[in-house]
Amino acid sequence: MTRLRHIWRSMPLRLAIMLVALFATVSLLSLAASYAVTQSSFEETIRADLQQDLAGFRAAPSARAVAQLVEAESRAADPGRLILSYIAPDGRIYGNGAIAQDEGGFHIFSLNPDRAEFAGEYLSLTNALYGGVITIARSRAEIVALRGVFVNILLISLLPTVLIALSGGLILARRSKRHVEVVGAALDKMTSGDLGARVTIGPRWSDDLVQIGGKLNQMAGAQETQMGALRSVTSDIAHDLRTPLQRVALYVQDLADRVADDPDAAMLTHKVQGEVEGMTHVFHALLQLAQVEAGSPKARFETVDLSQVCRKVVEVFEDSAASSGHVLTLDLSAKAHRLQGDRALLGQMLSNLIENALRHTPAGSEITVSLGEWEQALVLEVSDTGAGIPVDERDKVMQRLYRLDRSRHTPGHGLGLSLVQAVAALHGAQVTLQDNAPGLRVVMQFKAETE
Repeated sequence: MTRLRHIWRSMPLRLAIMLVALFATVSLLSLAASYAVTQSSFEETIRADLQQDLAGFRAAPSARAVAQLVEAESRAADPGRLILSYIAPDGRIYGNGAIAQDEGGFHIFSLNPDRAEFAGEYLSLTNALYGGVITIARSRAEIVALRGVFVNILLISLLPTVLIALSGGLILARRSKRHVEVVGAALDKMTSGDLGARVTIGPRWSDDLVQIGGKLNQMAGAQETQMGALRSVTSDIAHDLRTPLQRVALYVQDLADRVADDPDAAMLTHKVQGEVEGMTHVFHALLQLAQVEAGSPKARFETVDLSQVCRKVVEVFEDSAASSGHVLTLDLSAKAHRLQGDRALLGQMLSNLIENALRHTPAGSEITVSLGEWEQALVLEVSDTGAGIPVDERDKVMQRLYRLDRSRHTPGHGLGLSLVQAVAALHGAQVTLQDNAPGLRVVMQFKAETE
């Protein structure tokens, strides 16, 4: 039903319907004008015949001669086509019919004993002649039949044309929809982070769609190049600075051992160690994020029971949650939930979400990890009852190194959710941030492994 609704709303079909409606309107007006002209011509011909008939009766020398002539011609005439009536001066009616009038209009009756009324439409001409009244009426049957002829012409010519045009429009709409779906699928992949996606241009594509697809591919190629360069620079910087930072950490540790007897120097050295450790975590996270986004961990994919990963990660964080005053719970079914993936990365992804919830929610908050199925997909959720994230910033927190204003004074480096999104994308999952009322709910949908 949805597919048909999209087809009916497509531009090619709408254009076809508009053109068919325009063509049908023009055809109807043309046929109506032709019918009016033809009808008028037929009526003029009948009136001319009536005038000619009347002229013939006027040539008779007397009323008696007119009566005899009307009687003679009426016996040979078909009442369904020609009615002759002459009311002589003495009131006697000659011919094959008589005209009477009542509230319903004029009527023509037979002069036979049954006095039956003639059916059909007639054009008549009445005139006084030799003290009597003569009436000549000719049937409009040919004009009436003309309506059926034009209706048949309309059905034979217009109806098949409309059906063929609508069928062609429907075919073009379905074809156009397939082309639009190809472009839409490529755009969906691009917007979800797959900058390597391209629009596959078919040989039967129209020039405008070929141009649009080419421009989209050109744009995606430029963005892929730019993002690749940016990731390469980020990875190179992180890789080049990792070794110097490790050396600095060793030097600071050596310095801390030497100044252990000086409280002020020891405190300052401890702060330096914390900062160096934080920078090391940042560069390690950047390197890991670059590896995940490059897709290299896919070589380690295996069948993973996501429910077991959830159990182990929650067990690891139970003590930390209890010591910080948080309530950490696990909600999953007994059924195994298997998928193809990297066990370590999935565990890290879940660990990052739990760490974020512990770090950014006050003591007493509830943190729930749940795993279930919905429409043949595995749905992993991590929800909390903290302050949540404003709607206008939910997309921004997925960016690298972005932090909320209220979180700038808490530990962290703004890469946790970026890594979560990268790991989910590596496993073909979609991450959405939703309101938990109160708090935040992070929802991930994975494609389950079929048995």
